[in-house]
Amino acid sequence: MTHLPIEARQAPHQHGLLRSLMLMAWMVEARDPYTGGHLWRVARMAEELGRSLGLPDKEIRRIALAGFLHDIGKIGVPDAVLRKPGKLDNDEYAVIKTHPTIGQRILAEHPLAHLVMDVVFHHHETPDGLGYPMGLVGTTIPLDARLVGICDAFDAMTSTRPYRQGMPIAKALAVIANAAGTQFDAELARHFVALGETGVFDHIVGHSDEGIPLGVCVSCGPVIQRNRTTQPGEHADCPACNARYLWQESGGGLHAAHIGQTHGSQSLPLPDTSLLSTLLDAWTPLLV
Repeated sequence: MTHLPIEARQAPHQHGLLRSLMLMAWMVEARDPYTGGHLWRVARMAEELGRSLGLPDKEIRRIALAGFLHDIGKIGVPDAVLRKPGKLDNDEYAVIKTHPTIGQRILAEHPLAHLVMDVVFHHHETPDGLGYPMGLVGTTIPLDARLVGICDAFDAMTSTRPYRQGMPIAKALAVIANAAGTQFDAELARHFVALGETGVFDHIVGHSDEGIPLGVCVSCGPVIQRNRTTQPGEHADCPACNARYLWQESGGGLHAAHIGQTHGSQSLPLPDTSLLSTLLDAWTPLLV
């Protein structure tokens, strides 16, 4: 009988574990109508920042994966808070602030926790000690968490919410620069801003995949997602207001045209399997 190395025997099992974590993270994102593409954008920005810092390729992949999974703890946040169409009050914000701890508990006994745990638990810590959940200071915050924390905040600033439009990239970069050393690691912030000024993030902000910008709802802004296989004539649904759109060819791409209907339960979002498969292929080497 031929005995395979233990790594080979474990690989299919670990591949399934990784895919299940990614699907869980996607489920969280799908619950919030204004965060479509957030996980992909954070992962991509973390990848670009890691590369600019000269980190090893495997470490860049690991941090990108952690960026995709960083909000997995929001699966334990009630819809009334997660989907609220306005600013959170103090009590609601306190609930949101539990998501790193929830994420830590979800991953505590998971075989792949070592790849992402520091980011999941610490991505809201800040160098000045005013972050959460532990109030860590400076370099006591793990490097990968500091890195993903910048990308997460930048994407939040440049994304549209029910109560505000997303910031222009230049303005968000200025916010990062001004908060260097307090909200953000000073050295990482310097690298991030310099990278942003080269235009590296232009094809990431406002997108949900490579070369695929978010569709614009006439009422809610850029919140409508499509995938690589979407064809002209297919329906698109605004996740925020339920308005129905039709993908039409325009200017060499696809444009979401409002057709004045609302969608029903049959149009609930489905995982973007093509994107998830691409990401899974990129991150599978981490399992070896």
